[in-house]
Amino acid sequence: MKTIFILMDSLNRHYLSCYGDSRIHTPNLDRLARRGVVFDNHYAGSLPCMPARRELMTGRLNFLEAPWGPIEPWDDCLPVLLRQQKKTYCHMITDHYHYFHSGGEAYHTLFDSWELERGQEGDLWHPLVKTPEIPEFRGKNRRAYWVNREFMDSERDEDYPTPRCFMRAMDFLEHNAREDNWHLHLELFDPHEPFVCPKKYRDMYGDDWNGYHFDWPSYSAVTEGDEAVAHIRKCYAGVLTMADVWLGKFLDKMDELDLWKDTTVILTTDHGHLLGEHGYWAKNYQLPYEELVHIPLIVCTPETAFSHRRVSSLTAAMDLMPTLMALHGAQPPKQVHGVSILPLLEGEQQLHDAILFGYFGKDVNLFDGRYSYCRQPEEGATVYHHTLMPRGFDDFLSRESLAHAEYGCFLKHCHGIPHLRIPRASVRHADATDCNPIYDILQDPGQEHPIQDPALEKQLEGKMRELLTRYDAPDCHWTRLGL
Repeated sequence: MKTIFILMDSLNRHYLSCYGDSRIHTPNLDRLARRGVVFDNHYAGSLPCMPARRELMTGRLNFLEAPWGPIEPWDDCLPVLLRQQKKTYCHMITDHYHYFHSGGEAYHTLFDSWELERGQEGDLWHPLVKTPEIPEFRGKNRRAYWVNREFMDSERDEDYPTPRCFMRAMDFLEHNAREDNWHLHLELFDPHEPFVCPKKYRDMYGDDWNGYHFDWPSYSAVTEGDEAVAHIRKCYAGVLTMADVWLGKFLDKMDELDLWKDTTVILTTDHGHLLGEHGYWAKNYQLPYEELVHIPLIVCTPETAFSHRRVSSLTAAMDLMPTLMALHGAQPPKQVHGVSILPLLEGEQQLHDAILFGYFGKDVNLFDGRYSYCRQPEEGATVYHHTLMPRGFDDFLSRESLAHAEYGCFLKHCHGIPHLRIPRASVRHADATDCNPIYDILQDPGQEHPIQDPALEKQLEGKMRELLTRYDAPDCHWTRLGL
C-alpha cells in the first residue's frame, strides 16, 4: 500500500462547494471529492497548529495534557511505528515552518527523509539587516514577513511555498511511483494567513481593495468595516484557489502515473479560521465555533474510486493516525484514543457517540452529533502542562514557570518516563457568559441561540465525564471543570 496524507492549514469546510458552498473556485478539491468518500461530520480535536499535529502523529487528544510544543519522548508516532512494524518508507514535504522554529521540535525527524519549502508567514529565513520599508497596515505583520517579500516576485506562483511543495511532491511521485510501501506526508501552510497570492487569483473574486495594507487580521474582534471583511474573504479565496490549481497539477501527475490503483489519498486540515463570522477574526481566543472545528475530510482508496459516497458518522482528527496504520497493515498502540475509519468506507456504522475538542487550559467541548457543549473552567483554576521538552511558541518556557514545576510520572501513558508537571491558570474564551453554552447544531448551525436546559446539560456532562475517563484526562480537569 502507498498512502498520501495531504494536510492543509486553516481550510474552511464552510467555504467549499463539496460541502454545499460555492463561494470559492476549487475545481480540484471538487475533483478529489468526486473520486473519494466525503466525510460530513469530521471534527478537529486539539487546536491550534502544533497541538493538532501532535494529535495527528500520535492519535491522542493533545490538548488535555499540553499546549503548543514538541513531540515528547513517550510519544508513539505514526512514521516511527510504520517503519518499525512494516518497514514503510515515510517522507515529509512541508512549508509549515513551525516544525522548524521553537516549539516544533522532533516532528520532522520522525520521517526517513524530509523537505522544507521556506518563506511562509513569519519564517525567519532571509537575512536582511536593514528593516524593509513597510506600508501603512492594519492587523498582524511580522518583520520576517516583510523581509521574505523582498526576495520574491509576488506575481509568480513558483515564488510561493505551497506551489513549490506540490512541485516537490510531483518529483517524489516521479521517482517512487513504481515502488511500494511508502507514506508521503504532504503538508501545505495555505490557506493560512497572511492571505497573500498573485493578483490574478484575487481578481477572480473582484477584489478591488485600495485601502491600507491588510492581509493578516489580528486575532481579535472585528473592528474593521464591511469592505475590509469582504476584502479579507476575497484574499482567502485567492490563496485557496492558488493552492487548488497546484493540487490539480499533483492530481494530474497521479493520473499520469496510474497511482490510484494502489494508493490511498487522504486530505484534511487542522482547523478552520474565522473570517469575520460571529464578529471575530482568526482562532484561539473565542468559543470554538463550528467554523473552527467542523473540518473537511476526503478519503480516496483504490476500492472506493468514484463511489460518490458521503459518510455522516462522527469522526475526529485523532482517528487518522490509526487509519493510516490500518492501511499499511500495522497495529496502533493501546494508548491511542482514535479508531480507524476504514470500516465506514464499507458501510455506515457508528465509531463515536461523542467527541471532545478544545485548546489547552481553556474550555473542554463535546459534540455528540447534535449538541455542542462547552464546559467552561473556573477562571484561574490550575491546569497542568506535562512535558520533558519545555519549549513553546517563542522559546524555552519561562524560568518563572519552570521554577514551579514538579518532577515525576504523572501521565499513565508516559512509559515510566519522569517528566515535568507545570501549573498554569485556566482561562475562559472571549466574551464568556456565566453558563456552559449548549447549541443544537442541527437546528441552529450558526450557533446563534445557546440553550439553557439543566436536564440536557446533566446528560452532556455525564457523557463528558465518560470521555475524560476513557481518554485518561489528567486529574486537574475534574477540578477545574467542576466535575
